[in-house]
Amino acid sequence: MTVASNSREPQQERSRRTRERLLRSTIDALAADGWSAATVAAVAKRAGVSRGAAQHHFPTREALITAALEQVFDDLTAASDSEIAGPDEPMSSARVLAAVRRIVDVYTGTEFKAALQVWAAAASDPALRKLILPLEAKFARAAHQRTMAAMGMSPDDEKGFRLVQATLDFARGLGLADTLTDDSARRALVVDTWCEQLAVALGVDEAA
Repeated sequence: MTVASNSREPQQERSRRTRERLLRSTIDALAADGWSAATVAAVAKRAGVSRGAAQHHFPTREALITAALEQVFDDLTAASDSEIAGPDEPMSSARVLAAVRRIVDVYTGTEFKAALQVWAAAASDPALRKLILPLEAKFARAAHQRTMAAMGMSPDDEKGFRLVQATLDFARGLGLADTLTDDSARRALVVDTWCEQLAVALGVDEAA
């Protein structure tokens, strides 16, 4: 290995870490301070890098926001994909509760709060809306499929399909409510109540 390649590898690693830090800082800025605050200069300051370094990776705000959005939806999809039960484990009220709690956690996390800020901006920005719609649709499909699997439902279960869709809409509503105040105590009670009703609708024995 040459001296040049030895010096290049650390530089490449530093560049990768800087890019990741900028993306994470963009997500945090969107979630904490809103759409207007997520400028290249503000993100660079939050990430602890120079504006020049930030613009080396993302020359424009559009490039930064686009990359951050892709990261947001990748993170959301990964969060909805963690296993909570073995694939052969039968459906039970405990399994339903675990699946619902997981998706509610996804929709009340930092990534969702960041996405929500972009959704609000996209309502009056056709170019931004065009960018975000396919990413959101991809995540929505993944969240639905994985929540059904987490509950132990067959993909062909039409009633289960609709109930999971209602659960995702329910989780999004809780995520929206969480943007203004910390309502975790109330949310836990609401989630438990929804899961009781969901178990009845699915014909799951409460004792299971």
